[in-house]
Amino acid sequence: MKPEIKQSALTYLEDWLAHDKFDGLLDGRPSDYRPLLEWMITSEKFNLVLDSFYQVMPFGTGGRRGPVGVGPNRINPYTMASSIQGHVQYLRDLLPGEEELKVVVAYDVRQYKDLRQLYPPDLPNPVFGFSSKDFAHIATSVYCAGGVTVYMLPDELNDYISTPELSFFIRLLGAHGGLNVSASHNHPDDNGGKFYNGKGGQEIPPNDERMVKIVETISEVTSMPYSAALETGLIRPLTAEHRQAYIDLNLGLRLRGDAGPAKIVFTPLHGTGRNTVGRCLNAAGFEEGKQFFTVEAQREYRGDFANVKFRTPNPEVPESLELAIEEANRVGADVALATDPDADRIGAAVRRDSEMVFVTGNELAIILTRYRLESLQRAGQLPATPLVLKTEVTSELMATIAKAFGAQVIGDLLVGFKYVGDVLDQLERTGHFGDLKAGLSDFILAAEESHGLLLTPEIRDKDAAGAAIVLAELTSDLKDAGKTLYDYLIDTYKRYGYCCNLLRSTIMQGAAGTAAINKIQERLRGDPPSSIGGVKVLSISDYWDEQAFGAFKSDTDRSSRNLLTINLDNGLRAVIRPSGTEPKNKVYIEKSSAPLGVDASDEEFEQMRTAIDDEVLAFSNAFMGTMLGLIDVELPAYALEISDLVSLENKRHFAEKFVPGFDDRAKAVLEEQLDAESVQAWIDSELNSYGADARLLVARALRSWISGCRRDEPERESTFAIQEKLFLS
Repeated sequence: MKPEIKQSALTYLEDWLAHDKFDGLLDGRPSDYRPLLEWMITSEKFNLVLDSFYQVMPFGTGGRRGPVGVGPNRINPYTMASSIQGHVQYLRDLLPGEEELKVVVAYDVRQYKDLRQLYPPDLPNPVFGFSSKDFAHIATSVYCAGGVTVYMLPDELNDYISTPELSFFIRLLGAHGGLNVSASHNHPDDNGGKFYNGKGGQEIPPNDERMVKIVETISEVTSMPYSAALETGLIRPLTAEHRQAYIDLNLGLRLRGDAGPAKIVFTPLHGTGRNTVGRCLNAAGFEEGKQFFTVEAQREYRGDFANVKFRTPNPEVPESLELAIEEANRVGADVALATDPDADRIGAAVRRDSEMVFVTGNELAIILTRYRLESLQRAGQLPATPLVLKTEVTSELMATIAKAFGAQVIGDLLVGFKYVGDVLDQLERTGHFGDLKAGLSDFILAAEESHGLLLTPEIRDKDAAGAAIVLAELTSDLKDAGKTLYDYLIDTYKRYGYCCNLLRSTIMQGAAGTAAINKIQERLRGDPPSSIGGVKVLSISDYWDEQAFGAFKSDTDRSSRNLLTINLDNGLRAVIRPSGTEPKNKVYIEKSSAPLGVDASDEEFEQMRTAIDDEVLAFSNAFMGTMLGLIDVELPAYALEISDLVSLENKRHFAEKFVPGFDDRAKAVLEEQLDAESVQAWIDSELNSYGADARLLVARALRSWISGCRRDEPERESTFAIQEKLFLS
């Protein structure tokens, strides 16, 4: 660890010990966090101290997001309040002549319960039980103390609004900015603040850095008790009429006059989506209990996401749709939909004969690109120069389809929907984006591979509701013709070419993890490999190349452009970048095929798809191994099959500690030196830090390890049988 990181942590720790950073922010709640700090020190929890204090939590792709806790590198009353203080100052500097500044404040369902068990439960913890609504009250108190008018839901409603609603309301109300207290699909112990500008989007470089610089200078926060803020007259309600305007906007995307025959299951995964996707589909004519079914176990607002597999309310994760798929099979639904807690992302599973099949974010983008262009063309409503937007890491097949309809495509946007919002803003103001000329009326849709879709320019962030409305319409159109969404996807692949897209990620937590993520990028950039997994590297496109991509606008621009595209032999492509919102790096792997044609048999298609999928999966493991080698980490092949929801530290623990220990204990059970119950308890204790449903997270890797042992040591079959019974049964 670099000495300057340790010194930074020590400086911040001394400051937090000397000054009560929560003073005046908790509206009567106890604010003393010193017992927690003293416990960290006396218990020698130095990794926790270092990670909590080595830096002020930086802004990512649109704000701050991370674990709730004590310290400047945690989300807590002080880091939230100082962010808001900086936002107030930023708005004052940006709009010096504006007499009445207005913002919209939203919050999701989160409530901090220390599920990671980082702090001792017997010590007072001033942030325990803190909800997104509590953080929103702190934010509102700072805004009002600064003379800023706040639009938010009345407290007595005990309700929530989503990210796309927030974006829409900013534009509807003529507000100058907005805040959503949310950590999207992160772990339940995380929270954050997503900041929005007056266009309903998030700031891009260099404006985002201007705000960051201001926040970094904040040393004092001007606030008032929330009860006093309520008396200022600066808090105004978001009304039922405002919310209905959002519903009506999305209903306007329909091209057919009725709901049609589609049958849909929906789960909000305990989040805000029942107010958006749920209300929109009901209003579109999908009657509750007949054509529209909600997963009751996940309908309730719950910040711990208790009934979601792995407690990961992320529609990118197939397991998050498990209960929705069960319900779809029970009622015979055509499609199952899911939204993350702030309802900007959408996930889906579609019917294939008697089973439901998960659909990736790239596949949703492909389906909606084709259908939206196709249906608008059929209705005579397709603009003369339709416009489709996607990010650099989203499937190239989306662009191929769009161009087949004569659409203009901006296909290399940086990751983060704020760049989509910027394109729409420039088109609205100037009628062009770079050399491309278009207006908002030309916009068809925008997509990113992480299940983010937008189908109306009146919203400047992802919106699951608009995508749900159009998917429901498509499902009914297809059902009228005796077909399914799955049929439509396969037909699309046959017509335009199959494209396999695979996302891999590696969680690397704390200061050491951040250093490792940066080191990987540095080494790939400075000494790129000539081949990966035996596949020749043809070229590398580096977004830090100022000659190719322009001069950096700011440090935040440099951070957003920390992206490498690696083109390889055999048509393989890999993009690697650090995540802007989570402690991980992400690798996007893609390989496409030429179109087979609509007359190709399903058997031909499946053979081709399986071959490409197998090639991409094998290459992804080779890439992950090469990447980890850059930070001197070597994992056995089976450990690369552990879910990417598990941190690298725990993957190493699994290979180096758990597997040998489990092998020894299985032998001891076979020799009747240990009982099975004690081994079961040991397994759960060892895997506890991996996350909820830990056995499922590592089950594939354990099967792979056992399979390898069976091949190499067939004489130990009885031990392997015991292992399967202990772990996998």
